[in-house]
Amino acid sequence: MSHDETATLTRTETSSSTPGDPIVRRTLHDELLERVRQMIIDGDLIPGQKIPEKDLCERFGVSRTPLREALKVLASEGLVTLTPNRGAMITDLTVQDLEEAFPVMGALEALSGEMACANITDGEIAEIKGLHKQMIAHYEAGELQPYFRTNQQIHERILAAARNETLSSLYRGLEGRIRQARFLANMSASRWSQAVEEHTQMIAALEARDGTCLAAILKKHLANKFETVKEAVAARANA
Repeated sequence: MSHDETATLTRTETSSSTPGDPIVRRTLHDELLERVRQMIIDGDLIPGQKIPEKDLCERFGVSRTPLREALKVLASEGLVTLTPNRGAMITDLTVQDLEEAFPVMGALEALSGEMACANITDGEIAEIKGLHKQMIAHYEAGELQPYFRTNQQIHERILAAARNETLSSLYRGLEGRIRQARFLANMSASRWSQAVEEHTQMIAALEARDGTCLAAILKKHLANKFETVKEAVAARANA
């Protein structure tokens, strides 16, 4: 990476940025890493696809050196597969991958719920309730992508309220694959309605600071998500 590329000023990231926005005033590595990661998670780059390095370099106005550094990080997260002399590909998900990841993620979600109920503040609960209200509005409008983003923010706020950095580190090591898998699945009307109801139950348990109840809801919520995603990945493999 050149001196000019690493000299980019830092800035505070806002939630309104999108992968196609120009990169300005932030450490280039961090910004580029976040943009490409988000493209994978949002389904703009799909499993099994070869990463179009030249196109991404032109899109973000960077050389291949910082892009490849970002791809190395994404490979360590399991989102990208690097093959000598063949370049980088978006890691193709298998049912076995999901069967290994989802139960672990479910246990982490449950633990985060228990710990959050013990540590969360009234202000944090109010913030999560506000996000829940936004999520419901996206659901009622049929806006799937904004719904997913707000949904994820709720889970991240619960994780933050757990006040445990070790838990957060383990969680973030898996969440990219889980979120990536979500975009392979078709959200049926009945499943979407069920997911919203589960979130409503989460808010009630959080307000009551009932850690045991919230843990059970979160674990069930992820198990239901797993069934939806597993069907989609299996159908894709058969096709």
